[in-house]
Amino acid sequence: MKKQLAFGTLLLATTAFIAPAAYAQEVPAPTTQDQPQDNQAQEEPVEISAPGVEPEDNQEIVVQGRNIPNVVKATPQVVSVLSTADIKRTGEGDIAGALSRVTGLSVVGDGFVYVRGLGDRYSSSLLNGSPLPSPEPLRRVVPLDIFPTNVIASSLVQKSYSVNYPAEFGGGVINLTTRAVPTETFLQIGASVGADTFTTSNSGFVYDGGRADFFGYDSGERDVPQFIKDAGHNRTATLPSNVITGLTNAQTTLVMQNYHIPPNLNWEASAGGSVDIGGVRLGAIAAGGFSNSWRTRDAIQQFAIDNDGGLAKDFRTVTTDNRVIVNGLVGLGAEFGEHKIRFTNLYIHDTLKQASIGTGGQGNNFDVINGHQSFLDQNTNWFERQLINSQLTGEFKFGDFSVDVRGAYAETTRKSPYERYFRYQYVGMRGNVPINDYVNSLGTLTPATIAFSDLKETLWSGQADLAYRFDGAIPMTISAGYAYSDTDRDSSRYSFQFFGPNGASLPDILAQLRPDYLLSDDTILNGCRRWIPGFPANSTDCIELRNTSANSGAAEYRAELTIHAGYLQADIEPFDGVRANIGVRYEKAEERVTTTNTVGTALNNDYWLPAATITWNFATNMQIRFHGSKTVARPQFRELAPQLYQDFESNRQFFGNPLLNDSTLLNGEVRAEWFFARDQRITLAGFYKKIDRPIETVAFFPGGATTPQVGFSYAPSAVLFGGEAEVVKYFPLSFMSPGRRLLVIANYTYTKSELRVGTQLVPSPLQGLNPIYVQANQLFVDGDPLVGQSDHIANFQIGIEDKDSLSQITFLANYASDRVSNRGPLPPSGNGVPEPNIIERPGWRFDIVARQGARLMGVDLEFKFQARNLTNRRYEEFQLFPNGVRRDLNTYDTGRMFTLGVSATF
Repeated sequence: MKKQLAFGTLLLATTAFIAPAAYAQEVPAPTTQDQPQDNQAQEEPVEISAPGVEPEDNQEIVVQGRNIPNVVKATPQVVSVLSTADIKRTGEGDIAGALSRVTGLSVVGDGFVYVRGLGDRYSSSLLNGSPLPSPEPLRRVVPLDIFPTNVIASSLVQKSYSVNYPAEFGGGVINLTTRAVPTETFLQIGASVGADTFTTSNSGFVYDGGRADFFGYDSGERDVPQFIKDAGHNRTATLPSNVITGLTNAQTTLVMQNYHIPPNLNWEASAGGSVDIGGVRLGAIAAGGFSNSWRTRDAIQQFAIDNDGGLAKDFRTVTTDNRVIVNGLVGLGAEFGEHKIRFTNLYIHDTLKQASIGTGGQGNNFDVINGHQSFLDQNTNWFERQLINSQLTGEFKFGDFSVDVRGAYAETTRKSPYERYFRYQYVGMRGNVPINDYVNSLGTLTPATIAFSDLKETLWSGQADLAYRFDGAIPMTISAGYAYSDTDRDSSRYSFQFFGPNGASLPDILAQLRPDYLLSDDTILNGCRRWIPGFPANSTDCIELRNTSANSGAAEYRAELTIHAGYLQADIEPFDGVRANIGVRYEKAEERVTTTNTVGTALNNDYWLPAATITWNFATNMQIRFHGSKTVARPQFRELAPQLYQDFESNRQFFGNPLLNDSTLLNGEVRAEWFFARDQRITLAGFYKKIDRPIETVAFFPGGATTPQVGFSYAPSAVLFGGEAEVVKYFPLSFMSPGRRLLVIANYTYTKSELRVGTQLVPSPLQGLNPIYVQANQLFVDGDPLVGQSDHIANFQIGIEDKDSLSQITFLANYASDRVSNRGPLPPSGNGVPEPNIIERPGWRFDIVARQGARLMGVDLEFKFQARNLTNRRYEEFQLFPNGVRRDLNTYDTGRMFTLGVSATF
């Protein structure tokens, strides 16, 4: 078949509403020609697989005789769906970027989706209805930018809670559905090349690494030696010179300047087909992709030491990231009658290779000597994340009775070997001797460190759901289910620091060596006896390696989370035009974090969680919903584990708090909807949430340091309220051609949150071996917003497309107002008055995506052009002090990005 297969087809134009009864089946595409439809949308229905829902017949929903002319509005819950067609229209390469176009959603950091300003801790991520473990030490949720769009059939966001979903539901649940049984045989291949004005063909920093770095895999140069594992696990204090020569040196220490950073490259391919054997359709699909991209950041990194903005650190740091993603999907499926079975296997390998050099002043050293900054810092990192997921799902319907069963195994790993850091200090004169060079004497002021991090998390999950539909005078569907999940994580971080002989500093003649010479085998074994007078001539102990893991909290921790849950739910229509979805969920969870040398955590909580949504279809094509529920948000493993973690995005260190506890949420929402034509609508909504013990990030200065760390605590309570609106409208452009139309999508979300803070005792973010509690108003300011919450989020799309052929150009603009990224640091003076909050300013972005189809020599081609960040929006993270001083913690230019791609379908 040479006709391109579209896996998601009903045009939902970024936000749509699908009945839960249709979640587990394919929703039919309408065939009427007088309604505007995407040309690809007519070929294949949107495919969604989610837990605890009943397959429906392929028909439009009728609520007590009132025909709703759009199947997407007949649902008791508020959901947003991105089909394959919608994702292609945004032109994003990953699901996180595509979801940023959905009403009330914003993407923070490296692919973490915030719903209505609530942090990622208040959302959960599912793949085909099954939970996923996270490869990120800082979070339990999965960063969605690791999911390329070529393996996803649809993405569903449900914003109002229903009891068939996990209880960790504050902002919403994001369910990704992978591509399954195709209706036609196809083969598609594609490639693209991209550039941005700040990085591509400009100067950046790189290091050698290994032979397979281009593909995102280490070829052995970063293998962790057994003596490092033994020393870290056994907490060996000092490793002598003759042992540490076994470390890889130049490949991970020598940073070089590349004056022409390469362009971004991407390849992808997919194939599938199906065959009918008797009454059974068997299908298979395979997809794979590879991307290699670059980004250089020239960042201002400042830290204030007090509430007047006095500087503790002022650096300019240039960082080059080389990110490589390899993905693969293999799916097998069977359909017979109204039953469907799918076996899905997903593989994602995501690697970031990073090199940075920064110069500046810190502490009491800010003087510029002979035009040189006081310090020069160098970092090289390798962060390798991997996700493997296997799922078996069965969706069966026997008349009015339906059964939904699913089981999954997932494993994520994160390896970060050879995290290297060097600090050199510029010295003009040493006594009467002119040096005029940067030196690293391996002392306290000019350290050289190395760390090895390893994380592995496994997740077993299963769920069974039953539903029966009663077709009496009062239509009713009763459903019940049981869910189980068991998550285990093992994490280690072994950190070490190089010192001269017996902790002494090296002489300047050695300290002036560049990093790979400084730590070469010859310097380690022979340097001191050559250059230190009186040093034993037969000594081979010039440089030693000391274990500093204990200074950074727990070198190892093990975490476990076991959840048992059951629910009962009724979906009834008691009156003409009124639909009620009412249920209750019981969920019991045991969460443990066990460490080797610090306080551990054991939480054992259970909850009864009710939820109800009443939908009143008060007029044709119009309805109003009323929703109320109770949900929870558990602390994440990393937030509980007192282990130091270096975040490569913000260049800040994070430290967990074992005294955290669950947050509970009360949720309320009212929503009015007018579906004036198929796939066209106006919606208005208001929402309110009360949160007890919301967990927040809090910065602090540990032990008199001049660079803050980030810890965790919880405020006594918080409230969040707001509203959102969306308009989707098509305009025919028949004067251009019969199939041309104009698409306009606009959505806006206003959110306001406030912390409720008094003198209540809350856990301090700076935890030692003994639990520490402080008054909440020493950490938080009453009335401050929640971390990550923007007051204003707006998206606007205007596109011209042809429903009879592939021809489309879309202009996209999105805006997010300032949001708190971290609570203001607690000054080392200990005066109990936090500094101003750290603010992130996303601002406006403007993008253009164009797609054009063509046919050449019997092959269907698609050409795609993307222009991103045309406003040249920079990334800004800063503090504003009462005296008007601004300190930039992480501010840099991002450049404009352009991509050109082509794909062929056979």
